[in-house]
Amino acid sequence: MGQIHHTAIIEEGASVHPDVRIGPFCVVGGNVTLGANVTLKSHVAVDGKTTIGGGTTIFPFASVGHAPQDLKYSGEQSELIIGENCQIREHVTINPGTAGGGMLTRIGDNCLLMIGAHVAHDCQIGNHVILVNNATLGGHVTLGDFVIIGGLSAVHQFVRIGEHAMIGGASGVETDVIPFGSATGNRALLNGLNLTGMKRRNFSRDDIHALRNAYKFLFSEEGTFADRAKNLPAEYADFPSVKTVLDFINDETKRGFCQPR
Repeated sequence: MGQIHHTAIIEEGASVHPDVRIGPFCVVGGNVTLGANVTLKSHVAVDGKTTIGGGTTIFPFASVGHAPQDLKYSGEQSELIIGENCQIREHVTINPGTAGGGMLTRIGDNCLLMIGAHVAHDCQIGNHVILVNNATLGGHVTLGDFVIIGGLSAVHQFVRIGEHAMIGGASGVETDVIPFGSATGNRALLNGLNLTGMKRRNFSRDDIHALRNAYKFLFSEEGTFADRAKNLPAEYADFPSVKTVLDFINDETKRGFCQPR
């Protein structure tokens, strides 16, 4: 059974599931939808056309769904969708989309956004993503499933980071990071593969071995990066993890690719 504190403000028009728990001094806008078992701890402000999936918990002083920090934004009724069973910690800020980016910001299921993380307009975030304290995503950023962004890191607008990749703390990411990649640095460079993450998620030894060989081939000094991706030996290319990397490389990019040191 839900519980709404008497100091909370729920604007007319909001769709609030009977099982939600809304703590003291929360404010929920009139276009907000809260799913089953959503918890707003206290002093949470949710506005805009925002949908929050079941089981998600938002901690004090988070600002969710308010107008984007984009000078081109002119009040269009864009949207923010947050998936199920997410943990959104204190002082997190998440903005909805804009007309210039598809009108939608989306966060998947089972994500953890630690204290002070920021998700800008039109970002597309997969499932099981972790943003460590004060990690910042510029507009139009795409994160695949199981990505981890280290604390105090900043990701440039339009950058894509592939699934299972890991960004070290205090990094500045200006270019796309391949799936399974590990990158770090003031202007981030690849420093190998996120092998620890792959092992934790039960990728086979053969798959990991093939990906390591493919990585060495892709980032060798022979020819151009595009040619190496096109000519990757079939003995590697048929493995699922390597196919994931190739699909990522062959997709459209606006930022180029993060390279090794």
